[in-house]
Amino acid sequence: MSIPQCLVHEHKDNVGVVVVEGLKAGTDMLCVVTADNSSFHLTAKSDVPIGHKVALADLKAGDTAVKYGEDIGRFVADVEKGGHVHVQNLKTKRW
Repeated sequence: MSIPQCLVHEHKDNVGVVVVEGLKAGTDMLCVVTADNSSFHLTAKSDVPIGHKVALADLKAGDTAVKYGEDIGRFVADVEKGGHVHVQNLKTKRW
């Protein structure tokens, strides 16, 4: 049994969370959807620290980030599928 490197909460989420230390670009990540324990694979496009998000699809500036099935912010820069999602490309919509 493989250990997942990325957790996704709901199928409609467009970001997942890296749950292992030292994830490197090029890693074929096992991603698990916690809503139903299904899984899929995604290639990391960059190094992503544990606890940080990764894009599950190609996302454009202005798109809404969805985690837990909920709006968590707006992308302020494009992010390719498998790319690192953090403060450089995602901001809250509150201000």
